[in-house]
Amino acid sequence: MIRFRSIKTRTAIAIGTLWLACGCSPVKHVPQGKYLLDNTEIVITQTTDTSGDRRSDEMVRSSDLVNYLRQTPNHKVLGFLKLQLATYSLSGKDSTHWYNRWLRRLGQPPVIYNSDLTEASRRQLRLALVNRGFMQASVEVDTLPDSARRRMDVSYLVNTGPRHRISRMNYDIADTAIARIVRADSALLTLRSGEPFDRDRLDEERSLVTRRLRDHGYYAFAKDYISYIADTAENSLDVDLTMVIRPPMTPGISTEGNAPSGEEAISIPHLTYRVRSVWFITDYAPNSDRTWQRDTVSRGDIHVVYGRDRYIRPSTLEEKCFIEPGQLYSSRDVDMTYQSLAQLGILRSINIEMQPVSAPVDGSQWIDAYVYLTRNKKQGATLELEGTNSEGDLGFGIGATYQHRDVGRASNLFTAQFRMNYESLSGNLSGLINNRYTEYAGEAGLTFPRFLFPFLSGEYKRRIKATTELAVSMNYQERPEYTRIIAGAAWKYKWSARAGRERRTFDLVDVNYVYLPESTIDFINQIAPSNPLLRYSYEDHFIMRSGYTFYRTNRRIASATSRRQPVQPTVYSLRASGEVAGNLLYALSSLTHEKKHNGVYRLFGIQYSQYAKAEVDYSIARNFAYRHSVAFHVGAGIGVPYGNSRVLPFEKRFYAGGANGVRGWGVRTLGPGSYDSRNSVTDFINQCGDISLLLNVEYRMKLFWVFEGALFADAGNIWTIHNYENQRGGMFHFSTFWKQIAASYGVGLRMDFSYFLLRFDLGMKAHDPAADREHWPIIHPRWGRDATFHFSVGYPF
Repeated sequence: MIRFRSIKTRTAIAIGTLWLACGCSPVKHVPQGKYLLDNTEIVITQTTDTSGDRRSDEMVRSSDLVNYLRQTPNHKVLGFLKLQLATYSLSGKDSTHWYNRWLRRLGQPPVIYNSDLTEASRRQLRLALVNRGFMQASVEVDTLPDSARRRMDVSYLVNTGPRHRISRMNYDIADTAIARIVRADSALLTLRSGEPFDRDRLDEERSLVTRRLRDHGYYAFAKDYISYIADTAENSLDVDLTMVIRPPMTPGISTEGNAPSGEEAISIPHLTYRVRSVWFITDYAPNSDRTWQRDTVSRGDIHVVYGRDRYIRPSTLEEKCFIEPGQLYSSRDVDMTYQSLAQLGILRSINIEMQPVSAPVDGSQWIDAYVYLTRNKKQGATLELEGTNSEGDLGFGIGATYQHRDVGRASNLFTAQFRMNYESLSGNLSGLINNRYTEYAGEAGLTFPRFLFPFLSGEYKRRIKATTELAVSMNYQERPEYTRIIAGAAWKYKWSARAGRERRTFDLVDVNYVYLPESTIDFINQIAPSNPLLRYSYEDHFIMRSGYTFYRTNRRIASATSRRQPVQPTVYSLRASGEVAGNLLYALSSLTHEKKHNGVYRLFGIQYSQYAKAEVDYSIARNFAYRHSVAFHVGAGIGVPYGNSRVLPFEKRFYAGGANGVRGWGVRTLGPGSYDSRNSVTDFINQCGDISLLLNVEYRMKLFWVFEGALFADAGNIWTIHNYENQRGGMFHFSTFWKQIAASYGVGLRMDFSYFLLRFDLGMKAHDPAADREHWPIIHPRWGRDATFHFSVGYPF
């Protein structure tokens, strides 16, 4: 304990504390006679109808209404600390001084109470409730000024009243052809008897009907032609709702061909349109005078107009075009054309316009489709450089990527990548063959923007909108214990749906050959002295696998024109994958009666792996406001070796710890089970498993400027399927696995630069399942033993 005996020292500290208190006063920059908006509160009282029956969809929460407030207090960190306001208050009143301007940029100015904005908030709250069917809602404002502290608290007292509901849904559609389309599949309509009278849902129904009609040739139809008539009886919450679809109106025409002033308009029927022709403008410039007609190639009613050169084949564009001449216009076909053309990397921008033909052809209505394309750069190269520091061992990484986006003038993408990593090692390295970590990796691939597979119809392959990838790779690794080479080749398919929110990958075949040309004399014996079943994971082996991955999210794509996006209340993502290996090779070995060597089949004298592996990963973030969110994550996986294998290949096994795992441990330093690692340099080989479980929860908050804070807790571990000698305590048992779940907690600091996020996390061990360790370090924490620092890019989940 530090004691200040000097009176001068105590006086200086008191003056300094008083100065800081004055400098950080939240009302320092609030003008005299004004109030700082300190707190706002929405208090909701809900009433029901005379029956007293309240349905779950009648509940209204204050969090649902916060976004309608026109004025809210300064942001609070952890719910009580106005850090940004305090930072702003540290600045002086002289705005010409760079220090004051810098503090103001980092901070947030005080929110001055404004009675006009408060009244606007009251009106917006009531309007929002009325739009949701609470027609009798009322909102009152209660203000509580504190003249001495120059602060204002505002409460919005909301009484929702009962909710109106649709008792009967009717349709008033004079055009019988349109009526048939609208009523063709009533299951797709969302407005039904018993549903709330919600104006947002009414508007969604207008959009749905409009989309359906535009998919059936009604190109000129707009949702403004759709209106509603709501009939309510006195003292009743029931609403008789009628959807009305009006015909277009045109001014009356006199016999002389004029439209006299004041003459009533007459209605005309809604018309369907057919596509006459499709024009691709391959070198479109928005500000040009459209003097692009230099070279035109026609294939029936599809025309391709080239500018500088024929950088893309007409057949490629025709294959990606779902707008078919002679067919009824369909907005769905336009969207599919957008999605298919977006697969062509040589195209930078795509814009499709429809132009009605001025003179009807054969008495029908026709339109021409113009597809304006802007090309991307054909070739590009990037270079990456990074530095690392692992417990004092310095290293660096260099990466280079080359791309050619238009191989064969068909927008085939060629990619070549090279990466080199190096890290020096310190300490006693006697008996090891390398004094460093070194890795050289190269990959070359060709991506075709189409589904390449035999025995399938061209129309099916065109509509599936998948891309085909062929790739070969080589990876050379030097570790202190061994030198390893991994060579691979792959053929896979990728496709997306739901505007990119759903993605699938099918690995038709992925072949890897793992070769260890050099290792320490006792390396194999050290990792498996009494269990030879482990040895082949670190010897030469061959993997031939197939796999499938599914990914889905509801995350909205951020707009490039606005930095501040509307808050999405809930964001989730789901990833599931599965793979199998060795089954085809095992079947061939069995059918050909090949002899086993040491109990296993071999291919070209090399043992091949046989296993099945599955993983699932789910995360969900609840955004309470723009600056506060809570994220949850659960991940699980299992790999089962069988047939020609008794253990999973090392590169296919799971590991725990690290920046995206249980953050109280470093990467590959946790588990399996209660296994106790003693040498972090060489024992990483044993810290892998066949079963994985991971749970995370993280509270995220905006601080100021680009800084974000986080509080997190992690739990999880890995286990083995079999009882391996070198991984004592690592086998999974239903009766004891829960005791072996490791737990950690910590804090994080992030820097969000919009295009990328830097993450700094400090994790502390809470429960350590390792044998002969302190199992509950959260009770007696020690910095050197329990703290782990992580630096990474992007959120952990």
